[in-house]
Amino acid sequence: MANTKTLLVDGMDCASCTAKIEGVVCNIPGVENVKLNYTTQKLKFDLSDAANDARPIIKAVEKLGYKVTQPGEKERLANLHWWQTGKGQLVIGTAALLAIAWGLVLFLPQYSGYVFAAAGLIALVPLARKAWAAAIAGQPFTIETLVTIAVIGAIFIDEAAEASIVVFFFLIGELLEAMAAAKARKSVQALADLVPKSAFLVTADGTTEVSADELAIGDIIEVRPGGRIPADGIISKGQTSIDEAAVTGESMPKRKQVGDSVFAGSINAEGVIQVTVENTVENNMISRILQMVEDAQASKAPTARFIDDFSKYYTPGVIVVSALIAIIPPMFFGQDWNEWIYRGLAILLIGCPCALVLSTPAAITSGISAGAKRGLLMKGGAVLEAIGKVKLVAFDKTGTLTKGEPKVTDVKTFSGDEKSLLEYAGAVEASSSHPLAVAIVEEVKQRGFAIKDTTDSSALSGRGVQGNVGGKLAIIASPRYAGEISKFSDEQQKTIEALEDEGKTIAVVILENVILGAIALRDELREDATSAMKQLTDAGVGAVMLTGDNKRTGNALAAQLGIEVKAELMPEDKLVEIERLKERGNVAMVGDGINDAPALAKAVVGSA
Repeated sequence: MANTKTLLVDGMDCASCTAKIEGVVCNIPGVENVKLNYTTQKLKFDLSDAANDARPIIKAVEKLGYKVTQPGEKERLANLHWWQTGKGQLVIGTAALLAIAWGLVLFLPQYSGYVFAAAGLIALVPLARKAWAAAIAGQPFTIETLVTIAVIGAIFIDEAAEASIVVFFFLIGELLEAMAAAKARKSVQALADLVPKSAFLVTADGTTEVSADELAIGDIIEVRPGGRIPADGIISKGQTSIDEAAVTGESMPKRKQVGDSVFAGSINAEGVIQVTVENTVENNMISRILQMVEDAQASKAPTARFIDDFSKYYTPGVIVVSALIAIIPPMFFGQDWNEWIYRGLAILLIGCPCALVLSTPAAITSGISAGAKRGLLMKGGAVLEAIGKVKLVAFDKTGTLTKGEPKVTDVKTFSGDEKSLLEYAGAVEASSSHPLAVAIVEEVKQRGFAIKDTTDSSALSGRGVQGNVGGKLAIIASPRYAGEISKFSDEQQKTIEALEDEGKTIAVVILENVILGAIALRDELREDATSAMKQLTDAGVGAVMLTGDNKRTGNALAAQLGIEVKAELMPEDKLVEIERLKERGNVAMVGDGINDAPALAKAVVGSA
């Protein structure tokens, strides 16, 4: 039976490192299913029972010049700016030498060649080390090998200026890749940071604060108002509202009671609850989302696979052709050795992917700069290439197509006037931090109405809130509970049902057992959402909404936008939908929630 192992590889500064390491590890007997994720730096592989020892793998990877550690051993790296990294400082140093060399061209041209050569050789050091390490490990024909030979050859034939420029722009390309990868790693780490590092464990002696990693299935933990839930589980005591927006995308907090499931990383909005742990920290909702992100990132695109295969033949081919040109004419046709060695080196220099080395970083930089001026941050040139081939864009709802917070959309008065209805509602909700309460209070203030003093405010166990306003009992309740207090007329019932059919949440205002009216709330569309959908349609690109919200809300908003909708989706469901949508063409995913992360990583282009 295969034994799956995971190692952490430090020192990768470009995506080509993954193919190099994977190739070496795959050649070790007893090792199968090798996958290296450049973003997370995790090397995963299966070991057969006969070779159940990871030390040969560690030794082989370290021979390539990388540092290998076991999960849990790795210290958190300091957040360094690009100019503080070794590669950044090498780029700055090389740029300074090139500036000096170009100055010498103007004033002391006879010495400029030496400075160009020095700049090229200094910049070449890390590439030459990689080429040498790869050759020792059994991969002599890498892109670093070709660049190293080409640069040295260019210096040999007195083209030091060209050699130094080539290697300088090659370094810039690697630096840009390293910067994008570092930012991606921070994004992945932000997912893991959603889960609290500690939990309140309930024991016979009371509650004890313990590390969340120590929680076991069956443990009972206490979660207090405002705290994040540290583990997946089932509520065993109490009831509350749970904000699951970061996990499921549901815009409104959900009412939860005994027997309901809760997810790690979601927020307890109200009361104290006790939760029976169902999954350990390695298998909770956030961990599963992280795993889906890693798996999606590890799967190579067709273009990447093509480049990996092409490079296996291109590099040795160029070296062989160069050698034949340098050797055959002098050896078999009596030609001058110096002349043909020069031509062989020239072919080698031409064969070096200088055009890509020089143009790609410049094109990437230009595209990223243009995007930044328009508020877009793009991670590398692959995004610029892929976005033009997209046929369908999948949008998250909450915070992407919508504003991400509920707003009052309708105020329906059944008794009295609108001013009184809103003033009583604002008074009762003023002391609450619930998103719906905040929205109602904000609406009252915007209309210039007063927030009256309230006494004896209390929650009604998931059914609403109440308080004494000016000596009168005012209640804000759900339609169902309001119907238990006072009877709705047929017309009032139809009004409420019509609002609910539009995906709106209804808060009924009751004063002394008399229904004053209803307040409808919804997370509304952004002002530019409709026009954006129209622009996509005009460009021949389809759009679909993927949301964890309920079907009624999703259908109502999708109808306004004129797009497809898939509702009530968990993070893994969104991943499945992205795979299904890919059958219709290249898919881009746009989202902003943690629950969108796997789908963002799996799509051809992810935008957050």
